[in-house]
Amino acid sequence: MRSLLFSLRRVTLLSRHHHQQPHAFAPIRTRSIPINPTSSFPYLLRHSSSSSHPNGDDAKVAGPLVEYERRIVAGELLDGDLCQLGTLRELQRLYDELVQSADACRLDRYSASAKPARSNWFWNKFVSPHSSVSPVKGLYLYGGVGTGKTMLMDLFFHQLPSSWRAQRIHFHNFMLSVHSRLQMHKGLEDPLEVVGLEIADEAILLCLDEFMVNDVADALILNRLFRHLFNNGIVLVATSNRAPDNLYERGLQRDLFLPFIAALKERCVVREIGSSVDYRKLTSAEEGFYFIGRDISGLLKQKFQQLVGDEPAGPQVVEVVMGRKLQVPLAADGCAYFLFEELCDRPLGAADYLGLFKKFHTLALEGVPMFGLHNRTAAYRFVTLVDVMYETKARLLCTAEGSPLELLESIVTIADAQQIAPRTSSRSRKSDDIDLCVDNELGFAKDRTISRLTEMNSKEYLEQHSTMLQEKQPSL
Repeated sequence: MRSLLFSLRRVTLLSRHHHQQPHAFAPIRTRSIPINPTSSFPYLLRHSSSSSHPNGDDAKVAGPLVEYERRIVAGELLDGDLCQLGTLRELQRLYDELVQSADACRLDRYSASAKPARSNWFWNKFVSPHSSVSPVKGLYLYGGVGTGKTMLMDLFFHQLPSSWRAQRIHFHNFMLSVHSRLQMHKGLEDPLEVVGLEIADEAILLCLDEFMVNDVADALILNRLFRHLFNNGIVLVATSNRAPDNLYERGLQRDLFLPFIAALKERCVVREIGSSVDYRKLTSAEEGFYFIGRDISGLLKQKFQQLVGDEPAGPQVVEVVMGRKLQVPLAADGCAYFLFEELCDRPLGAADYLGLFKKFHTLALEGVPMFGLHNRTAAYRFVTLVDVMYETKARLLCTAEGSPLELLESIVTIADAQQIAPRTSSRSRKSDDIDLCVDNELGFAKDRTISRLTEMNSKEYLEQHSTMLQEKQPSL
């Protein structure tokens, strides 16, 4: 009886959600994610297809390959990198299959086929339980930093019909939404089942950027959540630095995470993006404010003051997530000033940083240290902070003890550590390697962080930041 009452409450919650959607993602279709034409990820391809245009015009051909060729002709992209050709073909394959199976996949939120999933949920749960796994396999793209994973996924996403239930979201934001939903459904017999139904109702096609798993709680949630998502017809497109088999490597209770990896490989085509070029580092010479050295806080404060102009700067309090508040030591005109310790030596995470950059577009960060074993936790937070800033196109001003490469030089993966030649003297090894941090997750994130810090200091990135600010300004 108790189980039946829980199930009836789930139905009520789902019905309430249909009208209110208090914890929905950002609007189901958004075109606010810029595809930067100055990124110049070069490819060489020619594509012909008989696929119909998603709007029904058989004379037109659409999809990421077609759009890519248009950008080459328009001079927005350059030819050259054949490593990307296979990935573009896979994205076009997925696009064509989705167009052909749109009704079976329940992609169009206005069509009748997309509606019974919620109204018949109670009946299907108790009378005729069945799985509604999508007939179309998704795509899992992985590869090194700066190889164009995000750009290619965005190229694909922006070709989708606006009526489709599709969502492009960064993995940090996705997990924040999941935790928020779980809190709302706390006390139910299986809150993850309800969360899975909610997500599938909002977005049958889910595009997740920078898929990563760092802790045991998320690992266990993802395993159960995606079982529900795949059974509710979700088609997943994801980008990651890690191959599926390397996700959550050496993590606690990883054996409980392995079924998710198997399901991921079953429901997605896995594609490695191979390229020896980090295109983020092909940007122009340094134009930003990344200052190297000790005792130069006065210079950073001077640059901060130049940015805020005549606006009086002072302490502020920002509400970041679920009622939590963050003290900002100094802020004015969309710019915030922190000591490194105040952002990365405190128990803060992606949700806090996301809340911070909803209010501020520029961060001045004083005193970024060299990272190693002694400050591993701070290194994790710094990596997350850089990821959130990059995703939100925020501007960074900072003072640091070394270049981006030098800051993370002592962070290595297990494989890297095994290749380090042993010292001939234990005394020498103790003095040289005492702060070496062997950590697979940090080690794999290291190159991404170095690459992003480099790009965030470039003219091209700052132009994107400026464009973002202009778009946010209310029209007169």
